[in-house]
Amino acid sequence: MSDQDKIPFDGGPNDGKGGEGPTTGVVVKTRPRTRKPAMYKVLMLNDDYTPMEFVVHVLERFFQKTRDEATRIMLHVHRRGVGVCGVFTYEVAETKVTQVMDLARQNQHPLQCTIEKE
Repeated sequence: MSDQDKIPFDGGPNDGKGGEGPTTGVVVKTRPRTRKPAMYKVLMLNDDYTPMEFVVHVLERFFQKTRDEATRIMLHVHRRGVGVCGVFTYEVAETKVTQVMDLARQNQHPLQCTIEKE
C-alpha cells in the first residue's frame, strides 16, 4: 500500500494518545456487486391469419435475424404454436413486443408477442 492510500485523521479516544494528534489510517474502498439483470424471452404466438412473409419481415426488422433464421423461427411458431424471437433485458423485451404489435396493427394482422422471464 502506498502513502497515497493512507489518509491522516485526528485520533479518537481509543488511539492510545488520548485522542490528540494525527494518526494514519487506511481507507478501504469496497465495490458494490452488480447483479446481472434478469433476462426475458420474447415469444411470438401463432395465428391463422398473419401471413408467413410478414412474420419473417418482423423477425428480420426487429430481431435482426437473417432470412434463414427468420424463416426457421416462423416455421417453428407455425408448427408449435409459439417460438422464441430473442432474449433481452426487460426494457428491451417490452420495447420489441410493442414494436411488433404496433406494426402488426398498422398492417391489420392479429400477430401476438409476449415476454416470459427466462
